[in-house]
Amino acid sequence: MLPTKSKKPKPADWPISGEGAPETPQNAVVEPLAEGAEASFEVDAYPTSAVKRWLDIIGALLALGVLAPIWLLALILIKLDGPGPVILKQKRVGLGGRQFIFYKFRTMVNGAENGISDRIPKGDLTKLLLSPRERNPSVTKIGWVLRKTTMDELPQLLNVLKGDMSLVGPRPDMPEIVAHWPPHFHERHKVKPGMTGLAQVNGRSDITHDQKIRYDLEYVRHHPITGDLAIILKTVVLVLSTKGAR
Repeated sequence: MLPTKSKKPKPADWPISGEGAPETPQNAVVEPLAEGAEASFEVDAYPTSAVKRWLDIIGALLALGVLAPIWLLALILIKLDGPGPVILKQKRVGLGGRQFIFYKFRTMVNGAENGISDRIPKGDLTKLLLSPRERNPSVTKIGWVLRKTTMDELPQLLNVLKGDMSLVGPRPDMPEIVAHWPPHFHERHKVKPGMTGLAQVNGRSDITHDQKIRYDLEYVRHHPITGDLAIILKTVVLVLSTKGAR
């Protein structure tokens, strides 16, 4: 049987198998879980440093100051692009499974942002991508630019300042999506969600649901401040490349 607890990431422990994150050792024996075994799967969360909160506050304030012109330009362009709110407010699931109000720039025609049927985790999660590769026809021209440059996520700096999110952590999902998760996926709620994370710097939308949860739970198990700083630097490079953004 698979072990239910581990202090270090061991790929053989994951309930779902798949390619791309992290590799299983050649000598590892991975047995299929018995029915209902996912319910007992538990991850030991790495102690979060108190420095992390100060890093979040300082980083968010610096980013808001540097990116203020882009923020203002986005506000104007979205308003001119069509009717609807400039900043969307959605419910997301965060630390401990608690819901909070999540902010982002509107990138789709008014009302279309709540359409999540293509993002529901169903079927073979080792093959289902987080986001379809095809461009969603509901995305506006300005919205497409904001998504490709990741500027649509800027309002989440407010979530970081409020304490709902961190700069680094698993990306928060909507309650309607979380409701379809296998039980062990909820272990990612043992840490505060983030604007970027281990999954984002290892493929973003081009990875599967299985790969995403592997990376998220690996982060829950081990997330020193040095690791957060490395993820932030990798995110900057990734944003400039626009790879995997859509």
